[in-house]
Amino acid sequence: MWTTLFSLTNVIALGGWVLLAFVPRKPLTMSAVLYLGVALLCLCYAAMFVVLVGGLADPGQVGGPAPPFEYSIPGIRALFQSDGGIVLGWTHYLAFDLFTGLWIARDADHKGFGRLVQLPFLFATFLAGPLGLLGWLMVREGRARVAGKGANNF
Repeated sequence: MWTTLFSLTNVIALGGWVLLAFVPRKPLTMSAVLYLGVALLCLCYAAMFVVLVGGLADPGQVGGPAPPFEYSIPGIRALFQSDGGIVLGWTHYLAFDLFTGLWIARDADHKGFGRLVQLPFLFATFLAGPLGLLGWLMVREGRARVAGKGANNF
């Protein structure tokens, strides 16, 4: 079960990234990334979270049965020593990284950055979420300041 969910969430995320990086950014495309990508990953995450934390399915615990879940370093360590916990955590990364990539793409389009400039940041976000976001935040700053100076501030 966990292997299947792992594969499914990866396919959903990859589909969203392909749309984001290579398909013209029409409203339908952006909605598909948001709802068929990010929201669907969030739904998968929510279902897995309830199943795992509620003890409704075998988490595939390594080294014996899972202890009751608790929000602590030992509790999270125990959760991630299971196939279910790994898939849960991975789905969390996939959803938030795709959402971050969607925000970067929209922000970059709004600020007039071409797709070729955006792609390295989208790729970095795909591979190492916070690093891609940090890079984008540093690059966008100049145009954000220029846009802010020209705005009507009341």
